Amino acid sequence: MKVIAVVGTSGSGKTTICEAIIRGLRQRGYRVGSVKEIHCQDFTLDPNPVANTRRHRAAGAQLVTAWSAAETDFLYPSKLSLEAILRHYDQDYVILEGVTQGSIPRITAAHGPEEARARINDWTLAISGVLANTHAGTLAGLPVLNALTEPEALVDLAEKGACPFLPSFDPDRIAQDDPYCRELAVARDKASLAGDSLLFQKIELSIDGTPVKTPLLVQKFLCSTLSGLFRDLGILARPGKIEVIFPTGTQVHENLGSSGER
Repeated sequence: MKVIAVVGTSGSGKTTICEAIIRGLRQRGYRVGSVKEIHCQDFTLDPNPVANTRRHRAAGAQLVTAWSAAETDFLYPSKLSLEAILRHYDQDYVILEGVTQGSIPRITAAHGPEEARARINDWTLAISGVLANTHAGTLAGLPVLNALTEPEALVDLAEKGACPFLPSFDPDRIAQDDPYCRELAVARDKASLAGDSLLFQKIELSIDGTPVKTPLLVQKFLCSTLSGLFRDLGILARPGKIEVIFPTGTQVHENLGSSGER
């Protein structure tokens, strides 16, 4: 499963962009899901205080399901994390509208150039939305794509730029003596999402002594996971080199071979 976000202020064209991407990916044969983050604090799909499902929730049910011939709705009594939400998905792509948290490639929708510049970050792949009706070409070094007149360009971008979802980690909680993970938490080489030719050479991976090219996303996952593990064990006291070797015959994963995984 790969994810890509569409972010921007209200009325900037986010939903139109999502529609173009979802429709285009479906036409290309992909399975597609979506998540719409709603920022209205009082929003609920179950507003009627006398509805049966609302009464179930009020009685203390921790998960309520509204089950009908037309649809099935799962009602949680609190806001779930994005990680928990995406566990319900098995589609090829999930489009995240309005989701700004996490290290996720994104398309920024904006009304005008200044608004777009204010919302660009290291994960921004392109700019679109209302702005694209009057501005073409590039802005701040990023392509400006119109969801109405060039939807295929947006679909191409989403298809190539989306990436597997990795649980996020807060760079402010990373120890000051762990600079590599701090850098990987806040930086991204835009080209690495489309291929593996440009890489952050911070983590070295080898199999039987042969170096293996390691994309940024894999490095981020290895760095955050292993550093957290070693820190919990109390053995990551200062910067240095950690070497983990899986001897011949160790079954690391069912898809890996049995000789010399490292």
